[in-house]
Amino acid sequence: MTAVQRRTVQEPEPPTWSRRPVNLAKAVTEELVRRVVRGDYPAGSTLPAEHALCATFSVSRTVVREAVKVLQEKGLVQIRQGSGTAVLPPTSWNLLDELVLAAVIDDDATLGILDDVVVTRRLLESDMANVAARVADEDAVDQMRQLVDRMDELVDDPESYHEHDRAFHDTVMRASGNRIARAVVRSLESQVINTSSYMGKTERALCEASNRGHRRISERIAARDPEGAAEAMFAHITDAWLVRRAEQGDPDRLAR
Repeated sequence: MTAVQRRTVQEPEPPTWSRRPVNLAKAVTEELVRRVVRGDYPAGSTLPAEHALCATFSVSRTVVREAVKVLQEKGLVQIRQGSGTAVLPPTSWNLLDELVLAAVIDDDATLGILDDVVVTRRLLESDMANVAARVADEDAVDQMRQLVDRMDELVDDPESYHEHDRAFHDTVMRASGNRIARAVVRSLESQVINTSSYMGKTERALCEASNRGHRRISERIAARDPEGAAEAMFAHITDAWLVRRAEQGDPDRLAR
């Protein structure tokens, strides 16, 4: 064991809960995830001893053990009998986990993690648009057209517009028949959809520009043009994100 691995981090202040949570194990887990991601417990260090965590959170050893076990399942720590619980590096974290991804997004002022979400979506959805142009049935193609037409009517109603936006993308994904890729995209979207840094500003002009992208995708799929559909999806996802992220971060991260 190295000196770094033996290092135990000084316990930060107790959490500032406005009221004692009903589910203590869940609340302690969420707080520990945030502290690992923030670097309060750096990679290579050892979590504070069980009794120290109990004192900090005013909970029992059972609650602490349950929370630490969940952290291990998420790839943030490794429990080592007799030598403490080691904090693992970010390369070990499960970024498809809701708590971990949310904490990483909150801690990332560069928008780099959201860039990665967009690049992953773009890769998978472009491929699914390619396949949809080859295999989508007429009902799916008609549904895409109807959604695009309806979104033209909803540009002044952002909430409804975005509901139809998500429905359009899901229709393309379902038409492709790729259940795994669709599940990954839906999982990522569900975790960032309420993040202000991901959603950005919502204006009529932005909705109109976005729907022009949808229409291009729909037209290429209806024309049975796989390469055109993939290119249209790639451009749409890229352009929409560049508008939402504005001047923040490094746009070169999206270059391909």
